[in-house]
Amino acid sequence: MRRVDRARFVPGELAARAYDDAALPIGHEQTISQPTMVALLVDALELDGDERVLDIGTGSGYQAAILAELASEVYTVERIVALAEQARARLPRSVHVKVGDGTQGWPEHAPYDGIAVAAAATEPPPALLEQLAPGGRLVIPIGPPRQQILHVFRDGTVTKTVPCRFVPLVSDH
Repeated sequence: MRRVDRARFVPGELAARAYDDAALPIGHEQTISQPTMVALLVDALELDGDERVLDIGTGSGYQAAILAELASEVYTVERIVALAEQARARLPRSVHVKVGDGTQGWPEHAPYDGIAVAAAATEPPPALLEQLAPGGRLVIPIGPPRQQILHVFRDGTVTKTVPCRFVPLVSDH
């Protein structure tokens, strides 16, 4: 996380608060997750550097930039065109950005060793579970709008949970 300047991923007027341990607004009713939550989510993926990772909810691109430091391939999906374009401009070329419905993942590049979801769902989207490689991890916040539990799914079972709070995962369906 020290290698990625979070100030590059927040609006200019919030640059002085970039390293506050807080979620910050990035426009379009979205936020950049607090650094502690990004660290928990990324750590739960248990990356060693050779993985293909899918990031759902690109937002400003901060989490994808962190993942690019830790995995060999990063694919990220954002539903808001303006945010996807801004993230694409900030991210290294090694990170592939797609505009689309994150609940559907990015099947063309599956399977993934890790899938990180930066938005809350009521249950893990089946398409994401299907795109996991054997032994892969899906890290996703699950629960109602005010408080979720960060779940780590591996081989169909929950291996870890941590309290958290995210914006909702929105589907085109």
